[in-house]
This record gives sequence, structure tokens and C-alpha cells, in this order.
Amino acid sequence: MASSPLLSIIQKNINFDKFKTQAVYIQAAQNFIGLFQRKIILEKTKLPGTRALAKTLEIHRNTAVAIYDELASQGWVDIKPNKGTFVSVRKTSSNNKKSKTNFSTKSTISESTGFHFQKSFHLASTVQSTEAKYSVNDGKPDLRLHPVNQFTRWYSAAMKRKTLIQKWNRPQEASLSMFQTQLCNYLNATRGLHVSPKNLISTRSTEMSLYIVSQLLIQKDDVVLVGNLSNYASNMIFQQVGAQLITIPVDEEGLDVEFIRKNFIKSSIRCVYVCAHRDYPTTTTLSSERRKALLKLAKEFGFAIIEDDFDYDFQFDGPPSLPMANSDENGMVIYLGKLGQSLFPSFQTGFVIAPENLIQEAKNYLYLLDEQGDLIQQQMLSELINEGEIYRMMQKNIVIYKERRDYLHQLLTHKFKKIATWKIPDGGLAIWLTFTPTISLVKLAEQAEQNNLFLPKTILYQNKSTCAIRFGFGHLNKEELEIVILKLKEAYKNVVGNILVD
Repeated sequence: MASSPLLSIIQKNINFDKFKTQAVYIQAAQNFIGLFQRKIILEKTKLPGTRALAKTLEIHRNTAVAIYDELASQGWVDIKPNKGTFVSVRKTSSNNKKSKTNFSTKSTISESTGFHFQKSFHLASTVQSTEAKYSVNDGKPDLRLHPVNQFTRWYSAAMKRKTLIQKWNRPQEASLSMFQTQLCNYLNATRGLHVSPKNLISTRSTEMSLYIVSQLLIQKDDVVLVGNLSNYASNMIFQQVGAQLITIPVDEEGLDVEFIRKNFIKSSIRCVYVCAHRDYPTTTTLSSERRKALLKLAKEFGFAIIEDDFDYDFQFDGPPSLPMANSDENGMVIYLGKLGQSLFPSFQTGFVIAPENLIQEAKNYLYLLDEQGDLIQQQMLSELINEGEIYRMMQKNIVIYKERRDYLHQLLTHKFKKIATWKIPDGGLAIWLTFTPTISLVKLAEQAEQNNLFLPKTILYQNKSTCAIRFGFGHLNKEELEIVILKLKEAYKNVVGNILVD
């Protein structure tokens, strides 16, 4: 029983759940702060001693000490040796007090600036909001496969390392050397490369990598060649730096290299953007012959090749193709990629591999944008690479994603065989689904959303010769895939009217 009015107030108002992940002393401290803010316990009040508090709340005395220490660290109480713990006098300004300045105040910030600034048409947001329960994306992995419990332990261990603070206080080059060495070793072993840390920078994402490369490589009105259906995010980056985008035909062997030779002259092209494994969005693979022809043409015409290996981690059938960077003897290829796509996004990292002189300049841009980087992430990835965990997790997830790809093929065969065509890709987390005959994909998306299925505009491709969806399946398990396909079929029926499509 509480023996004083103050202890009675504490007993009634300080609550906590020992089964929550948040520590008991944090929960209790937050309750105390609420009592202070509501002025149930007033400023300058002397709080019970830790023994009395522990007895009242039925907690260990060390926990009571921790509660007061937490409150003191936030400035809510003053702990005076040999005197006790007192509620602090809060030095906060009140609305009815006069401001020290003569500025007038307003309740909200202005909706628009009082000055002009340059808006970017090319960086218009592609984000759409939806209330639909199910959605299709362009081929993202399933975050539910991330080993949360293991990573909690690894992250905690990395933060406790005594060398962490030392690395933070060193120059960036020194702090990254171990990670870059491990990353180089991994890329050389898995992708047949022969590079050193001098040929590499690591970034937050492939988009950051491409942005930095574009800043170095492209000036206003430089010609950049891309596939006639290409990655919208990459295109936005190129256009933002002033590039003149020209589309090149893509067929069953990938980018038409001979078309480039016939329609352009030497020194007229700044760079060609290609996907290392599967073209975005069509999933078509660039053939070996065209890879060789493109390397030869790059040397002859003097243009750079940006080789984006965005889905290397998801190869299901046969060995992955070696990147063109592996066969580049003339320094024409800039190779972009991503490591750790089987992990939660905050643990993934992008990278750029290129000749040393370009990498040195790229570092200058990188340090401007992200000088410190994420040393804890780099420490963890270094250890995961060294211990083989990255490779093991990738292999486990490949089995799951391959099963989902094959199940999606079965569902499409059953529901869409007569009205659509597709090829089973040898890797990646998306299928290129083409509707025959053509329909309005905008109407299809509208009907789907009414049926609780969201199809973002970034996966819809429609023009005079194309009516297709880049259908990402990686984030959906088998049960979800079945639901999504049924909803998509129902939306299709609503679009075409009363025609019954089996």
C-alpha cells in the first residue's frame, strides 16, 4: 500500500508491461513525464526515494534508479546528492509570454515561397497512394524473407565494437578500406571480375550510383541511347542532367547494336545504357554476340557503356552471364550493381566499378553527398561477406523466388493463356505480360483498384505497338499470387465488357 498521497498517485498512474520490447524503466519514465506535463506532480516536488519507489511499483531498486536517471538525462528531474530527487523547473516559453524578438508570429507556414526557384519536370514524383490491400510492383524482393532475428544480433554486435568510434573519426578512405576489400573479393569471386578497391566506390543505391556517374559523364544535350522501352528512373536521371535521350529498338536478342552502327557516327554518342542480365522492363537478355559487338562499337565510336546489373542476385536457371566489364580491355564500361538484395533495404548497398581515374572523381561527388556513409552497415556487410552469409541467404531466397515464378506461370496459363503472352525469365523478379488483343491498361488499373488490387502507373506500358505490364512477383507468396491473379482476371473482364473470357 502507498503510504503518502504522492506514492498513491505514482501507484495509480505509473504503468508498464514487462513483456513489451521497450524496457520497463523507459515505460515508467514516460508515464512520469506525462504526470509532469499535466501538472499532476508539480515542479520542485521531491520524489520518493528509490527504495520507496521500487516497493510501490514492485520493481527492482536498480530499475527505480534507472527511471530517475532517465528522467534526469532528459532534464525532467534534478538529482541532488544526500538531498533527493526533485522535479525540475521547466524553462519553456509560454504562448502568453512576450517573445524576445519583435517578429510577429503566425499559426502556419506559407504554402508557397516568396521567391522563384527552378522546378524540375523530369523529377516529377511517380508515387501513387492507394487503399488497396494487394499490389503489383516492378519486381521488388519480399522483405518478409529478411532474417530479422539474426540481423538484430549482428547489428548489436557491430555497434559494440570498440573500433567503431575510431573508424568514425578517421578519414573516409581509411574507414572504408576493409569493406571495399571484402566487397572487391566478393565481386571478383561471384562475377568473374578482376578489380581492386581502386576501381570501386560503394553507394546507398544503384540510383545514387547512376546519378553520380551521370554528373561526371554527361553534359547538356549529350546523346544517351536507351532501349525503346527502358527504366523510367534511369531516364529521369539522364534527363535531369540535360541528356538527349534517343531510343534504340530491342528485340529477342536485346538492344539492336547494328541499328546504332547504321544510324550514328563516331563521337556523336556520349553513352549507351544497357542492363547486364535482363532488360528493364521486358526481361529480354542481351545476347553474347551483341555484347561483343557493343564493346567493339564503343571503342570504335568512343562512347561509354553504362552496364546496370540491378537483378544479379536473382538467377534461377543456369549460371549468370558475366558482365561486359569482365571483357572490357579499353576502359569503356561503367558497371553498376547492388549487393544484398536478400536483405532489408537499409542493409543493401550499391556500387560502381570503373577505371581508376573515373572512380577517383566519383569519390569527390560521393563524399559531397554522403561523406560519412553507414559504418555499421559496412562493418556488418564485411563480416557477412567474409563468413559467406550473404551468399547463403541469396541461395535460400533464390529457391523461394523460383517457386513463386513457376507458380505464377501456372496461374497465368490457367487464367490468361488466351488473352496474353509471356516468357518465363531465367531470373529476376518480374514477368513481361503482353495482352493480345490490346486493351486500355489505364482502365484495367482502375477496375483492379476497385477490386482491392493496385497496379501503379510505373508498371504499365502502352503505345501503338505495346500493351504490357511488368508484373513483379517477388513480394507475393503463393496464396497472394493466386488472389492477385484472380483479381486481375476479374478486372480484365470488367474492361472488355460482357465478353466471357475463360
